[in-house]
Amino acid sequence: MSGRSRQQLPPQIKKISVTDRVSGKPVVRYQVTVDAGTRDVVTEDDDGNLVTTTKRVQTRKRFRSEQEARAALAEILSQVSKGTYVTASTMTVERACADWLAGRRIRPSTLAAYEHALQPLRDRHGTLPVQKLTKRHLDDLVSDLTAGALTKAGGAPRKRWGSQSINPMLNVVSSVLTGLMKQGLLVRDVAALVDRVPREKKEMKTFTEEEVRRLLTVSAADRNGHAWHLALSGLRRGEICGLRWSDVDLKHGTLTIANNRVSVNGQPVEGLPKSERSIRTLPLTPALTTALKAARKHQRAERLALGEDYSEGLHVVCDEAGRGYHPDTISDYWRAVCKKAGVPPIRLHDARHTCGTLMHLQGVPIAVISAWLGHSDSAFTMRTYMHSQDNALKAAAASLQALVTSRDTEATS
Repeated sequence: MSGRSRQQLPPQIKKISVTDRVSGKPVVRYQVTVDAGTRDVVTEDDDGNLVTTTKRVQTRKRFRSEQEARAALAEILSQVSKGTYVTASTMTVERACADWLAGRRIRPSTLAAYEHALQPLRDRHGTLPVQKLTKRHLDDLVSDLTAGALTKAGGAPRKRWGSQSINPMLNVVSSVLTGLMKQGLLVRDVAALVDRVPREKKEMKTFTEEEVRRLLTVSAADRNGHAWHLALSGLRRGEICGLRWSDVDLKHGTLTIANNRVSVNGQPVEGLPKSERSIRTLPLTPALTTALKAARKHQRAERLALGEDYSEGLHVVCDEAGRGYHPDTISDYWRAVCKKAGVPPIRLHDARHTCGTLMHLQGVPIAVISAWLGHSDSAFTMRTYMHSQDNALKAAAASLQALVTSRDTEATS
């Protein structure tokens, strides 16, 4: 008998007899049982409160030989001491994503954005055990999304994704994996190892002062003309659609951004504005006041004409029956009015860019513009919404020429 055979087995290893699944005969196996520390498990009690319970984690594996069992025991104990050991789990990528989403306490629009970000991963690797998800899986996914080579679950082609979609996706996946690490189900966050896609610089398009005047002239005969005044006053699409008459004070000349109406999975959903700083009260310009008064008068006439069939009429921008618009409908109407006015077909959100840019060119302080647009960071306002326009650049060139000409004249006199 060898010296190794005579050695006493460690308490974590037990020699047992089991039935072989193939032959049906009894065989000897060496079972390793190790305490792998504790794990915090979060559950809900009967009242819906989150309760954290610390549970003991134990791992158990069987091996054909004592040598294999001893080697495995040494490796497991080493990982436990380093805090890198995780128990085997059959949890799939789909289950991990679904559980993570179920634990979010966020507004519906943000939840929808997270679901959208995780969908490509769930479509391709949903059945894969999350512990087997590798960096290569994510690298290949990013490559296919970038190339537009990915299909949806139903087989329909998926549009090509750019950096503005792929990088947030990787960040959300990273959050899912980080949560599993904290639960002791993963060793590392492989999404953190994936290179982010370089940002694509998009040149924002804005109207010139002349184009703004042209569009507002056409808007005077448009039933939704006041909506375009609001857009060019810097309101977001959701803020335009969510603005209620109760938030408008025509007597004191103010409007308050306190409600947001956005599209979530194709349906209009109302809630608080985008951020705390987005909740703001703005003074009305004379032109906007005139447009809002005309809209209110027109809507009162529609209410009288429709009678009991008229809806609540809560929204400043609504249809002929007093119902708030779907945000996508407002975008459709915007494209139509731009075409009618003969101005460039910029996005509705670019009207907000136009407001910030024209304010900037008129010398309004950045901090004031930031507060007007509802930003918390003036640097973000400057970086994102301030755009030089051709007329402003020509004026700068004329100023430079005047300076150079004056210098040359003084040098020769």
